[in-house]
Amino acid sequence: MNKFIEEIVKIISREIDLPKEEIKALVEIPPDQKLGDYAFPCFVLGKRLKKSPNQIAGELALRMKVTGLIQEIYSIGPYVNFKVDKNKLAEFVLSQIFDQKDNYGSDNAGKGKTIVVDFSSPNIAKPFGIGHLRTTVIGNSLYHIFKKLGFNVVRINHLGDWGTQFGKVILAYKMWGDENELLKDPLSTLYDLYVRFHQEVEKKPQLEEEARAWFKRLEEGDKEATELWKKFRDYSLEEFNRVYQMLGIEFDSYAGESLYNQFMDQTIEEIKAKGLAEMSQDALIVKLEKYDLPPCLLKKKDEATLYATRDIAAAIYRYNTYHFHKSLYVVGSAQKLHFQQVFGVLELMRYKWAKDCVHVDFGWIKLRQEMMSTRKGNIILLEDVLNKSIQLAGKIIEEKNPKLENKEEVAKDVGIGAVLFADLSTRRNKDIDFDWDQVLSFEGETAPYAQYTHARLCSLLRKYGKSIHQEIDFGVLSTGEESTIIKLLEDFPRKVKASAESYEPAFICSFLVNLCSIFNRFYQKQRIITEDEKSTKARMLLIKAIQLTLKSGLSLLGIRAPERM
Repeated sequence: MNKFIEEIVKIISREIDLPKEEIKALVEIPPDQKLGDYAFPCFVLGKRLKKSPNQIAGELALRMKVTGLIQEIYSIGPYVNFKVDKNKLAEFVLSQIFDQKDNYGSDNAGKGKTIVVDFSSPNIAKPFGIGHLRTTVIGNSLYHIFKKLGFNVVRINHLGDWGTQFGKVILAYKMWGDENELLKDPLSTLYDLYVRFHQEVEKKPQLEEEARAWFKRLEEGDKEATELWKKFRDYSLEEFNRVYQMLGIEFDSYAGESLYNQFMDQTIEEIKAKGLAEMSQDALIVKLEKYDLPPCLLKKKDEATLYATRDIAAAIYRYNTYHFHKSLYVVGSAQKLHFQQVFGVLELMRYKWAKDCVHVDFGWIKLRQEMMSTRKGNIILLEDVLNKSIQLAGKIIEEKNPKLENKEEVAKDVGIGAVLFADLSTRRNKDIDFDWDQVLSFEGETAPYAQYTHARLCSLLRKYGKSIHQEIDFGVLSTGEESTIIKLLEDFPRKVKASAESYEPAFICSFLVNLCSIFNRFYQKQRIITEDEKSTKARMLLIKAIQLTLKSGLSLLGIRAPERM
């Protein structure tokens, strides 16, 4: 709880008739400190009072009285601005961080609520390409963010392990596969077969029909098809888990599309029983004219089910299993229509929780402005990117700090952190043009910059060598940079909540870069440890608060914070 905002809410509520929670939600931090420490926008009052927001702000500011915590109240345009007691703010923020340690920014807003996050979800029998990086790291970051806010979070890896593509892989393996090659390098072998199938089908279109027939056999439980499919799935999971271990990512469920095959008939029967299904050109559909959407296809002419059918069954299964508060699908923007249709069908089925299903979409990762495609064979393996980044980090460490302990471990943390941050710092609705130099850059606004800043803070704490405590003169922290850092630290809990509300880890990235930039400016200008004990004690508490917040912020992105670099 922020006692300064609580005080501002009390002051405002004495003058206007708005619920306190609504006032609290409107209070914001101005973009420039010169405008004040907090501000209340008066736009919402314009219609009600039939006055301009500027006039309302001016009148409110004149009527409001300062208190012990709030030193100045004045209006600028349509805003009522508040300046707080700087010493009391410093004491409140730094003491709170010192007391809460790694829990700073935590909240109990999610107590008793479950969030389901469906992310990563690679297709079996295909390599783990860089195209799957975004869903994997965004989903993992959202897991950490919602955990921070007190939610029970269930991580689901909805494996792409069903569908007509497996008819293609089975057919390709039957025609051109080699058991020895499969044992040596499973995913590369299966990937090459998949690419070859799409090359051959251009010359022999009948292969498509044969592949569909193999998938139909798989759906019907044919022994040979099932054994091959299971073998491909097991090999794929082994490969995927090696990459997940590198990234430090775990899942609570690997329930892929195949799990829901058993629920297909009952799901379709339920849709029929509710009068929603009808035949169209020999296919079973649900019309979605109510939502201005094209029909949702449930079963094709050959009776094979589709992604939508399985996703409808999966949503029902997840609600019955987890009774979720929200169910998030971290899936690319290309699937927007698909999820609109799935959620639309669930609403028509009269499931009240359908409104709590959210498509957390994101842009493409492109290679030289072209979409990557496993069919065409133009993908970059995620494991290759991670290994290359780790090697680069190791090379830099060898050049700059060859005596560093645990060099391999630090190189791994820094190399992987660089790749994760490069993705997460881009707003998720934007496309990314994959560029090796940019992804592996350790300069500027990157994870290595934040990690190095954290290591510098840890070095200062080691150099000081004394216990940090709160019994200090907070008035000593009076420079512009110190005030800015304290205000920034105070804003961290709000940044965590904003990231959760918008499903946007990029907010955390921006916060961390800003914090590092201001600290490093301060570090260049001011000596931290001096003979002035009063100043040193106060600044070391500030250093500890920055270090704890920086480490916590990086952890929300799934990035480790080394203490030495």
